[in-house]
Amino acid sequence: QVQLVESGGGLVQAGGSLRLSCAVSGSISSINAMGWYRQGSGKEREVVAVFTSGGSTNYADSVKGRFTISRDNAKNTVYLQMNSLKPEDTAVYYCNAEVLTTRYARMTYWAKGTLVTVSS
Repeated sequence: QVQLVESGGGLVQAGGSLRLSCAVSGSISSINAMGWYRQGSGKEREVVAVFTSGGSTNYADSVKGRFTISRDNAKNTVYLQMNSLKPEDTAVYYCNAEVLTTRYARMTYWAKGTLVTVSS
């Protein structure tokens, strides 16, 4: 089985910072791609920052210069450092991973989501 466990959400004031973590565990051979998505109230889920299968990073225009995605391959963990937070960043943040299982099947998994609330 494969599971994603994330942490780090919470309530912060505008201008503050949070760091999200997401660890992948289970019967995996490798992680092909991994990243963060978010969904605000009344909005559709959108990409925030991802590592692509080619190893490059992609950021939403709205977070460039403020958010940084990083990873620790040895721990199968991805992080999202969020600085200069704005009220419009308020959303449920979801970690996503596309993995190659030990049975060599390509599968996509989602974490349960963690709430980030930014007050004015």
